[in-house]
Amino acid sequence: MSGTIRLTMAQALIRFLAAQRTERDGVHHRLIEGCFGIFGHGNVAGVGEALAGQDLIPYHLARNEQAMVHAASGFARMRSRLSTLVCTSSIGPGATNMVTGAAAATINRLPVLLLPGDVFASRQPDPVLQQLEVPWRGEVSVNDCLQPVSRYWDRIERPEQLIPAALAAMRVLTDPAECGAVTLALPQDVQVEAFDYPAEFFAERIWRVPRPVPEPELLERAGALVRASRRPLIVAGGGVIYSEAWEALRRLVEATGIPAAETQAGKGSMAHGSYGAVGGIGATGTLAANRLASRADMVIAVGTRLTDFTTASRTLFQDPGVHFVNLNVVGADAHKLCGLALIADARAGLEALTERLKGWSVAAGYRQEVLRLQREWDGEVDRLYHLAEGIPMAQSEVLGAVNELSRPGDVVVCAAGSMPGDLHKLWRVRDPRGYHVEYGYSCMGYEIAGGLGVKMADPSREVYVLVGDGSYLMMAQEIATSIQEGLKLTVVLVDNGGFASIGSLSRSLGTAGFGTRYAARRGRHLPDDREEAPPLPGDLALSAEGLGAVVFRARDPEQLRDALTGARSADRTVVIHVPVDRYRQVPSYESWWDVPVAEVSESAEVRRARAEHDQEASRRRWHLTPP
Repeated sequence: MSGTIRLTMAQALIRFLAAQRTERDGVHHRLIEGCFGIFGHGNVAGVGEALAGQDLIPYHLARNEQAMVHAASGFARMRSRLSTLVCTSSIGPGATNMVTGAAAATINRLPVLLLPGDVFASRQPDPVLQQLEVPWRGEVSVNDCLQPVSRYWDRIERPEQLIPAALAAMRVLTDPAECGAVTLALPQDVQVEAFDYPAEFFAERIWRVPRPVPEPELLERAGALVRASRRPLIVAGGGVIYSEAWEALRRLVEATGIPAAETQAGKGSMAHGSYGAVGGIGATGTLAANRLASRADMVIAVGTRLTDFTTASRTLFQDPGVHFVNLNVVGADAHKLCGLALIADARAGLEALTERLKGWSVAAGYRQEVLRLQREWDGEVDRLYHLAEGIPMAQSEVLGAVNELSRPGDVVVCAAGSMPGDLHKLWRVRDPRGYHVEYGYSCMGYEIAGGLGVKMADPSREVYVLVGDGSYLMMAQEIATSIQEGLKLTVVLVDNGGFASIGSLSRSLGTAGFGTRYAARRGRHLPDDREEAPPLPGDLALSAEGLGAVVFRARDPEQLRDALTGARSADRTVVIHVPVDRYRQVPSYESWWDVPVAEVSESAEVRRARAEHDQEASRRRWHLTPP
């Protein structure tokens, strides 16, 4: 291919994006599968014109710019980061609405491409509508807000700048260690400006997604450390899911007897019921995983960022001589907790470690302990699924009903509030792609939009979106988008009359649920959890019906099960409204999360909470032992 093609910058960008492919393990994928967009004066004549009437990239209309980035993140995770969606907005509020979505994508290391419109590069009509004026820096616009939450950011101020910027953007989107949100800010006058682009720019381009292997000398050291251990434990993170390493993990667990706990992002790495699948770990972990972690002398951390929830704020791993082997494609994560850094792809690293440990296994007594803890935890989950303690139901009963009536290939989606912690403890995963909880950013409002992206990525699966009333009120509008696109979701709307998660946190810190109840103001203050207060008169189920959803109301387990059964035969998105008891919650299981408490206070409850905090904080460790 030679010569040039005269196109506007926006037309060239769309044609370029349509030609990008990824390849891993010999399988090719289309990198950009579609485009979400809302068009205004910053992109309607540029990107909007380029998308109109073309069949290169499918276009989808969203209702909110933040939501469309969440949908792209859900899509990218479901596709193992090998394909994604692009999101375009007008300048101003449309662009800044994407900041939260970009942060969630980058923190979770999910590739999404953002194309916000921008002010005039010529600056001739400055200031334009929605322009942020910075008197001492003329080139600044609101799109600069996206810089700290993007893994790559550029502003295209001349049409020919698109060539190096677009290539750099694709490199970051397809790099397992660097990927996240990528932003190309597009001044509205430059979008419509024509240029003679080299024809080669539009040729099909294949970006190979590598599987780097661990350095042999470090692999040898890691094998020696594991062989010398008596109570090793694997912590499986999101890297196991992204690299599709679940079979490699299962083989390592079966061959060596080392049990595997899971982070939120890594849940699904081990199928429920298989040997060594001890469930979630850390602040929202299971009793089985946390007890094993507290006495582990060797931790193999695979594809995890080792955040405070995973380490229970550095209080979980209490063995004085515990060593860490950190298998991670990201060097910064591989070096955490002074671990031995195996910088490699999760699947390639697990396969190499399995080979290095051939013929070695944990002692029979340790295997028996793992099996005993698994059985005991299974019994606890059964208890919480079937409490039968009256109306309204406990949240654990709702999760139990959805889990038991869903099918192995179905997907559960959640993000914020108290449900992610309960799901991390209680959900029985049967498929490695069946658990999709955004908890890197714990972003309220992600659930329905993220569920839409999951459904777009694999329409053959039933998608259950579990959302609290707080998150629902922040971003329910993509119910309309799901109906528009013919992508049915089953939304289980758990209504506890406020913010249950931070209400529980507030009570634990001595502040009685301050600012977490949905109740009418009484004089100068809003009621907290110490006061009786009638609920607000709103009807969330009615709002869902107004958006076009099929609505069921369920007040008890039997009604909930009937609703879940009925939802399967519905022809469009279903919302099941379920009131629950905000105070009956799943316990913490020998774990802690560090949230500071006021050092001095007139409240006796706050002083009590401070004393408990100081006692727990005394268990924190630096983990400085070299491997």
